[in-house]
Amino acid sequence: MSQGNDQHTDAAGYADEWLKLHVEANLNRFLLHPDEMNNVASIISTEDKLRRTVDLTYYRRYDTATLTINNPFLPLPGDWEATRYIQLIDGSNNRTFLIQKDISFMNEFAPNRTSTGAGTPKYYAVYDDDTHMLAPTPNAALTVELAYTYKPPVLSSTTTSNWVSQNAPNVLLYGCVLEALGYLKGPADMIQYYDKMYNQSVQALATYEMGRDRRDEFRDGVIRIPLESRNP
Repeated sequence: MSQGNDQHTDAAGYADEWLKLHVEANLNRFLLHPDEMNNVASIISTEDKLRRTVDLTYYRRYDTATLTINNPFLPLPGDWEATRYIQLIDGSNNRTFLIQKDISFMNEFAPNRTSTGAGTPKYYAVYDDDTHMLAPTPNAALTVELAYTYKPPVLSSTTTSNWVSQNAPNVLLYGCVLEALGYLKGPADMIQYYDKMYNQSVQALATYEMGRDRRDEFRDGVIRIPLESRNP
């Protein structure tokens, strides 16, 4: 029984190393052939899944805009995926967070979207994929800061690398292999193995990101590794 398990482990390890070498050796060809839709679909699916699983600093973006008087709508950046917060900035550079609501609340709170119902915005809502709605309707050309999660360009023949491919290549590798095995109806044990490897690599990335967000040298000091002195 033990010998069978060892053989299975050896086979999985061999397959893992072979796939790594295969993907690394053919990465440029893999990315330079967008017509190979299985490759593209695997990358897109893996990147989308990672973006919805781990809150990476890499995915955070900030944008400022000037509101249009008597216009309750705020256009969103083209790479917007989700809003983290919106701050209203007045002439003295004081910042106030707007409160997120739904469209039903907005329509009830501010049924008149013209200048008659204008004022200083207090609330915002997702109106559609391109626009947020503010209420009350702005009565001045105020500045807002939008913090959002952005959707980065997908790896392709024109975008051959990104933060994930450079800093977490195993996440991309295991995720793509897992997606490909699922599409090809691969062996259940291999799917289970790569699912485990993918989740472990995602967990390691999340732990790294959490540590990077929560420590700095001022509060925690520089991480030091004890070294033996060369002097007696």
